[in-house]
Amino acid sequence: MSTALPDRDWIAAHIPHHGRMCLLDAVEAWDAEHIRCTSLSHHAPDNPLRSGDRLGALNAIEYAAQAMAVHGALLADAAPAATAPAPGFLGSARGVSCMVDRLDDIEGALTISAERLSADARTLLYAFTVSAAERPLVQGRVAVVLGHAPSPS
Repeated sequence: MSTALPDRDWIAAHIPHHGRMCLLDAVEAWDAEHIRCTSLSHHAPDNPLRSGDRLGALNAIEYAAQAMAVHGALLADAAPAATAPAPGFLGSARGVSCMVDRLDDIEGALTISAERLSADARTLLYAFTVSAAERPLVQGRVAVVLGHAPSPS
């Protein structure tokens, strides 16, 4: 795995999510197919994904999507002709299993792990696990469609 371990400032500068919407604190490890990030933002009362006084478990998909965006930015930076990563949007989430109901009551840091299963010029497929203290909380697969997001009707 690479020794370049970006912090929150690097992450916020390289993904479209800024301010409180940038949920990740650091990259712990990454290589061409994997990334592992950490976050404590699930504890923040002003987390923008909270509904009422809770952060539901399905919000783990957004944590995973941000880890995937960071992975794309790291891969683009590491490319010989460093180019900006292609913009993308979440196409689907499949096989999502929640082992908890909510994230805001999870002690300690979240670990967000993603593995790129396939990639072509138009789509990416990742498997992800969001865990805490090595206990899986939410797992699934996410398809990312590269290009601009469709306009709202």
